[in-house]
Amino acid sequence: MRFDRRPHLGNRDFLGIPAARTAKADNRAQILLLMKTRIFWLGVRHWALLFALILLSGCYPIGNATRPIPTAFVPAPQTAHRLVVFLPGRGDDLDGLKKSGIAQIIQREWPDADVELAAVTMAYYLDGHATLRLHNEVMLPALKHGYEQIWLAGTSLGGMGTLTYDRDYPGEIYGMILLAPYLGDSAVPKEIAAAGGLEPWNPGPAETLGPNTWQRELWRYLKTWSMDPARGRHVWLGYGDHDRLRKEIELMSPPLRSSHVLMVPGGHNWKTWKVAAPQLLQDASRDAETPPTHAHN
Repeated sequence: MRFDRRPHLGNRDFLGIPAARTAKADNRAQILLLMKTRIFWLGVRHWALLFALILLSGCYPIGNATRPIPTAFVPAPQTAHRLVVFLPGRGDDLDGLKKSGIAQIIQREWPDADVELAAVTMAYYLDGHATLRLHNEVMLPALKHGYEQIWLAGTSLGGMGTLTYDRDYPGEIYGMILLAPYLGDSAVPKEIAAAGGLEPWNPGPAETLGPNTWQRELWRYLKTWSMDPARGRHVWLGYGDHDRLRKEIELMSPPLRSSHVLMVPGGHNWKTWKVAAPQLLQDASRDAETPPTHAHN
């Protein structure tokens, strides 16, 4: 299987675990410098302050938001009718996505799917324009191509990015494949659990996205799934029974159809996701219906 760039898709060059383990001191210094610069110049732009403490904790591919999002296009082995855009977790960059074999896993189940690996790494979230960049650099060219279906998928951080994209651009994608999505680490999940779940939870008035509000606003978006079941009709979710994010994931899953949620043995890693992904893709092919309609709230 070859990885190459698709000319007509344009010029395109947090929190998957485990993190990369090379060049820790240099990479941490680079991350801290970028973090301080972004916080100084962007003030309360959403994402920057949120990630500050996490950036101190380890080393992983950060990327360079001054450059186009790195991508690799894997053409379908058959005539392509759909496209799957796949976003990485914290521990992966473009090379990591290639080595994971996720493109081949997708195409074994969906041989009519082109796959676009899009390395929206930490730098793009820190820059505060991750979904906008993804929209302009990857999704718009794909939409112009005329695919019957465009799917967005991701692991951990990439799952969060997938959800945030659908929130920001409702109705643009046909469906989502979420592998252990990161949903934040604030007090909001505890608040939701204490309320008895997403449906009875009252998020309060909507707020402008910022470092102290983005997690509540993400959960507010997820709550719309319980208010309008059609919104979760094209969402498939997989995770491991020992995933460290399991509690949060299981707070978001009740509005989804039971056939769209898969828990497999394992933790927060590619070994687990490679088991879950084929089954989710099979289920999605069997259960997919008409594209969802969105009322953006």
